[in-house]
Amino acid sequence: MTKQTLSFQAEVAQLLHLVTHALYSNKEIFLRELISNASDACDKLRFEAINDGGLYENDTELKVKVTFDKDAKTLTITDNGIGMSAQEAIDHLGTIAKSGTKDFVSKLSGDQKADSQLIGQFGVGFYSGFIVADKITVESRRAGMKETEGVRWISGGAGDFEVETITQAQRGTSVILHLRDDALDYASAWKLKGIIAKYSDHISLPILMEKEEWKDGELINAGDENGGRQPGAMLKTGEWEAVNKGNAIWARAKKDITPEQYNEFYKQISHDFEAPLAYTHNRVEGSTEYTQLLYIPGKAPMDLFNREKSAGVKLYVKRVFIMDDAEALLPTYLRFVKGVVDSADLPLNVSRELLQESRDVKAIREGCTKRVLGMLEDLAKHDKLPEAAASAEGVTDTTAGVTDVLSEADKAEAAANAGKYSKFYSEFGAVLKEGLGEDFGNKDRLAKLLRFASSTTDTVSVSFADYKARMKDGQEAIYYITADSASAAKNSPQLEVFKKKGIEVLLMTDRVDEWALNYMHDFDGTPLQSVAKGAVDLGTLQDETEKKAAEEAAETFKPLLAKLKEALKDKAQDVRVTTRLVDSAACLVVQDDGMSTQLARMLKQAGQAAPDVKPVLEVNAEHPLVKKLDGSVHFNDLAHILFDQALLAEGGMPSDPAAYVKRVNALLV
Repeated sequence: MTKQTLSFQAEVAQLLHLVTHALYSNKEIFLRELISNASDACDKLRFEAINDGGLYENDTELKVKVTFDKDAKTLTITDNGIGMSAQEAIDHLGTIAKSGTKDFVSKLSGDQKADSQLIGQFGVGFYSGFIVADKITVESRRAGMKETEGVRWISGGAGDFEVETITQAQRGTSVILHLRDDALDYASAWKLKGIIAKYSDHISLPILMEKEEWKDGELINAGDENGGRQPGAMLKTGEWEAVNKGNAIWARAKKDITPEQYNEFYKQISHDFEAPLAYTHNRVEGSTEYTQLLYIPGKAPMDLFNREKSAGVKLYVKRVFIMDDAEALLPTYLRFVKGVVDSADLPLNVSRELLQESRDVKAIREGCTKRVLGMLEDLAKHDKLPEAAASAEGVTDTTAGVTDVLSEADKAEAAANAGKYSKFYSEFGAVLKEGLGEDFGNKDRLAKLLRFASSTTDTVSVSFADYKARMKDGQEAIYYITADSASAAKNSPQLEVFKKKGIEVLLMTDRVDEWALNYMHDFDGTPLQSVAKGAVDLGTLQDETEKKAAEEAAETFKPLLAKLKEALKDKAQDVRVTTRLVDSAACLVVQDDGMSTQLARMLKQAGQAAPDVKPVLEVNAEHPLVKKLDGSVHFNDLAHILFDQALLAEGGMPSDPAAYVKRVNALLV
């Protein structure tokens, strides 16, 4: 190939601008990205060589080398991994979202095609080199190709790049950064070793740098009393040394790992700049042996509610990287968890189909799920304990219903974790609720972890256990309401009688609530009851006088209810007098076993099939508007206004808004 000048894909040009100006707030991360890519290239070679040992070309010791030249102002990261052909260099470095792994997929079939998805993708990390370089040269040869089929790729990070064929004896890739003048401090062994120790110490491959030693400068006028020496310098010795520990962080003993090292590893695998909320590191032995290092992030990603997104757990087998998005290792509702699982039992060429069927994987999945839920339970236990952390007072753990006296260690842990669960729940609580319908075996544990606002508090901090502990004497159910927003829930007409009697109602405003509660009918033996479903029955909390008055009103209003039912036959399933209203004229409810109007609206908004829900209209017999209905010449208009206002109060929209406005205006005039 003669030298060609090609243009970047438009998206790459945009990406380069973002990378150099906004994407990375910490410049030194470019080295982490390039070393990670080099490690991935070695993993990819090791994977392909399972079926073709000749790809090693008599060089089986995989490694990454980092070199620099102060005079030439260059920094070079070299690996002896899979390498690239000329066409791959054009495709992968000039087009975003073409990672090398994607084309690798198309060349395989059957189980191998599934296996190929296990390899880490090239991603956009390569372009981070332009943070410190005004030009990047890439020299590469793919394993198995001739020495004359190497490729050189050069770009200044503007609109185009050059590519040409070269002769290269060694397989693999060298990324040569031509450093900017303001980035020359990266041409320093001390600086580079510090960055590698911080971000890439866990890389299982050796990361090599050339040893340096101090050499004194030559004598000047040695015989003169004013004689001295020229400045000394650090000179390279020609010997290479590994500058990373060369073993995975998860394979090391916990006592040998600092919290800072755990946090840095999390940042490396998650590309997050903030520390995680919590982590757990365990070696599990028994019928299935594996090591788990799992993290709970502090902030939700933009695509959290995309259930098709890749999971955040990497799978290794005997420290060999296998899969980047091992969704089989955790249930979907825990898709926010990041980390690593390293199995001692799975085969190196494990396929996704095997992962779905393997008993070992099921055991790992169950173990990881329990560990994550255990972490969340620990955070929840200490979430409200800042005062307890500073004293030796007994603390009631409402998730377990027990009182403990905190030890000094417990107080320290409480202080460290106070408020963390609230932060977690504000980010991931809605996703956690999906587990009620997906993980029946852990449903009770999940129920204890849920938090809600209520009619007596604005903060999302009330657990089912909290609610149950302060239920009124004679109260037989946990009452809740679902709505589109907190204000709609708190001001709903359905809550009026509960507020009057001082009965707390849980306010559920996440879109998933209505669906999730279909799988949860009680908590610790106490039934859950929607205040917007069925006739209100407060049992012993409603005195006989109120019950008798309600029965008399229903009898007195029978003719009026019949007229209302006829006028609203296309909208309402039934019309009845209610005791749940105090100030409002009417409200809408559905039957106990019916789909709520809110859930029906959400399904339709999502483009899914939903039945036409005909609610029940309940009217307040004591309200002036209801009393005015009887004998009114505007009966039909008032009936429809009554229904539409009840629909508006719960966050719905009249089926014919223009007709509603016309009726209201006519009555106003």
